[in-house]
Amino acid sequence: MNRTIGAVALAGLLMSGSSMVAAQDMAPGIDMKNLFGTGGDGVFGHLCQGCHMPNAMGATGAGTYPRLAGNANLAAAAYPVTMVLFGRRDMPPLGTTLNDTQIANVVNYVRSHFGNNYTDMVTPADVAKIRATEKVDGQGNIIARK
Repeated sequence: MNRTIGAVALAGLLMSGSSMVAAQDMAPGIDMKNLFGTGGDGVFGHLCQGCHMPNAMGATGAGTYPRLAGNANLAAAAYPVTMVLFGRRDMPPLGTTLNDTQIANVVNYVRSHFGNNYTDMVTPADVAKIRATEKVDGQGNIIARK
């Protein structure tokens, strides 16, 4: 019984503090920027579909995650790039997690799948230009937009 209570308490302690620990601290020596690969489908499958759903239809529950399928907001390529980099509302900022190539690829993937047919492709240079508008602290956390 005491072992069970101890295990539950330890699990709770680890879960409660996990959001305060940087991903790099949890896995020293692992290149977190390449953990998800660079292909847009891989990044979507590992990061995005958990909230936006595998079919990109979105969800409501612990937060509200808009549908990406047939989303007219994706017409302006800078919009999804900005959302991925800086986050908004329930969308976490992923600018310190993903590199410019990964962001360009996942944005292009979403903009060309799920009933979206936007043909103007985002490049890593486009992402870098938008990323340059952010200000980060010494630990890589986005603290403001310039």
